Parts: sequence; C-alpha cells; structure tokens
Amino acid sequence: MSLPTVTVVPPGKPLQGRVAPPGSKSITNRALLLAALAKGTSRLTGALKSDDTRHMSQALRQMGVTIDEPDPTTFVVTGSGRLQPPAGALFLGNAGTAVRFLTAAVATVEGEVVLDGDAYMQKRPIGPLLDALRAAGVEASSPTGCPPVTVRGTGPLRVARLEIDGGLSSQYVSALLMLAALGEAPIEVALTGKDIGARGYVDLTLACMRAFGAQVETLDDSSWRVAATGYRACDYPIEPDASAATYLWAAEALTSGRIDLGVANDAFTQPDAQAQAEIARFPQMAAVIDGSQMQDAIPTLAVLAAFNDTPVRFTQLANLRVKECDRVQALYDGLNAICPGLATVEGDDLLVAADPALAGTVTRALIDTHSDHRMAMCFALAGLKVSGIRIQDPACVAKTYPEYWDMLQGLGVELVFA
Repeated sequence: MSLPTVTVVPPGKPLQGRVAPPGSKSITNRALLLAALAKGTSRLTGALKSDDTRHMSQALRQMGVTIDEPDPTTFVVTGSGRLQPPAGALFLGNAGTAVRFLTAAVATVEGEVVLDGDAYMQKRPIGPLLDALRAAGVEASSPTGCPPVTVRGTGPLRVARLEIDGGLSSQYVSALLMLAALGEAPIEVALTGKDIGARGYVDLTLACMRAFGAQVETLDDSSWRVAATGYRACDYPIEPDASAATYLWAAEALTSGRIDLGVANDAFTQPDAQAQAEIARFPQMAAVIDGSQMQDAIPTLAVLAAFNDTPVRFTQLANLRVKECDRVQALYDGLNAICPGLATVEGDDLLVAADPALAGTVTRALIDTHSDHRMAMCFALAGLKVSGIRIQDPACVAKTYPEYWDMLQGLGVELVFA
C-alpha cells in the first residue's frame, strides 16, 4: 500500500510573515516528568502538544498522575511525589525521550513496569541505560537491548553512585540525573567515558531539575552530585522549540525572506539553536560542520547545504544513526533521489556536494521519511527551490510539530497532497 505524499510547490518569492514555533519538545517532556514526580500542582505554560508529549503525559496518567490541559499550550500536573504501578504496559510510540526518561524514573515504582513502543522504537538501543540501572541494583531487562523493557522497582534508590556511558545518547545521562534526586541519600552520577551525545541537553536537564527544587553540584566535566531532595511543584514557562526554529531560519535563508519568530535568536537555551549561526552564513556555509552538539538540526543544515556555494562535510554523526531512523542514511538517500551524486557517506560523515544550480530544477524524487518527522520537515525545505519533490507520510510531523504544513501554507507556500 502506497503512503500519502505531499509536494511543496516552490513559491518563487521571499517567504515573509510571523510564525510562533511550538514549545520545546525536549523541555516539555523533562518538565512533565519532574512535575509528575513533585508533590503538589505545577503549571507548565508554552508547552508542546504533540505525539511525543502525548505519549509522555498518558504514561504518567497511567501511573497515578493527574494532568489537565486547560488550553493548547498548558499542562496542569498534580503529583504525589511518587509514581504508582500502572495497570498495563506503557506504550510510548517512537518517543525516545519519553522511553529513556521513564525507564529510569520507574525504578522508584514499587512493582513491575513494562515500557514499549512502535516498530521503530523496538529498534532503538537502550542497553547502556539498563546496564547502569542493573549496576545500581534495579531489575531492568530487555531481550533485545531495545524496547520493550521491563523494570521492577523497589522504591527510593539506595545507592551512592550511578555510572553511565553517555556516548550514544545524552538522554541516558539526563535520565539518571533526574532519577538521582529520588534517592535516600545524595547520589553521584558519573560518566564512564568522556563523551556525551549532546552535552547541551544535559544542561537543559539540570536547569529544569533546579527549577523543580533539585540541588545539583557539578563536580567536574564528567560527574555531578545530586542531593536527595525529591522535587517540588512550580509554575514553569517553556521556551519555543529550537529544532523547529531551524526550519524557519532555513526557509528564510533559502528564499531571501523575512520570518519573525517572535523570539530573539539568542534567547534559545537549547543546543540546536547553534544551527542559526551556520544558517546565517548561507550560501557560504562552513566547509566542515560538527554535528555532535546539535544533532536534530543536522537534517535542516544538510538540505540547506545542497544549495550552498561550496561542499559541506558533516562530522560526528554516529548518534544520528540511532534516532527515529538512521538519519545519515536517510539524508543520503533523499539528497541523491533529488540529484544523483549530491551526497556521499564516509563512515559516519555525510558529504553534501552542494549545487546552487539545483534551484529552479524539476525532479520526480520520492522521499522515504521512514515515519521520521525530521526527514519530512527538512526535505520540505528542498521543495522550496526544486519542483516535484514528493514527501511520503506527511502526517509524521505530528511527532513534534503538528502545525508544520499549516505553517508553510500560512507563509504562502502551496502544498499538493496526494
């Protein structure tokens, strides 16, 4: 059965207007979990309502947390300070953030919790986090090293130290840091290697934890001491999503337009905001771009690089291979579908040949998104310059940016759904 497609018709003019990006997915899911672990009622404003945050909020409801949604950007969360055993398995779709954060958090649940997801999630590794929990005395198992995962918790942690290899994903580190505040005594969280997938996301986690009353001391570049404070309820404003903003910045650059996001570029605290500096250089982007600290922005930058004046090599992309899909391969396939030879892969590096003459051409490229929201959104940018690009499964953007297609149409872009 063929999937639905959307074709973006090149507007042939600068895109201009005002667009309010959705709330940050990363911050919303952190705040939802911490509010659920806190005693009392928290109000989260500016939040993202999408598939990912829906999976997180529903899982928390299954564990006894009351969550009300009085308007499209607000969650009101009332918790007792602890999660209860759910009646059934927690189904989390392909929400990697939710799966990893909850796998650690449910270690404090007195009982068994099963966490599962869709077919894509069942291919996403979680072994290092399970290893860390088992080393701390928590029963945590997975037959494949990917979800489904079974965790049998016994209440507050009774360990002095948690160790984790954060090289594959910073979410493992964040998950343990948030768990550590629920110990019976202070817990040191330490990296077993020097690398973290994206250190900026750990900083986001620490900021969110402190807002909810946690006391965290940074010992050095690879260890933290977290006091046994638990969490307290608070009102927490959530900033716009920087990953979503990258599509708007790139659309502005590609069309020589002017899009007002309603927030200053330097107001973002999320790591993907670093991409704005690279986008601002277009069509003279850097020859080499390190993707390790702004992973979700790399698809945007890779498509933009296709229209750059000179080739761009993207490095440190190993973590992109274990996202919603293998994004290195998906970018390679999609770029070469638009123009053979446009991209090559060397190890985990992606080389984009760059060809400004692509603008104004016509193709019959069919982009397999692998149900990955970022593949759909980034290749829509190519459609602003090249006619005929068909993007499969346009509804997958609901994972983090449900209004994405409406946003483009609001800027005057014609879309053809089939």
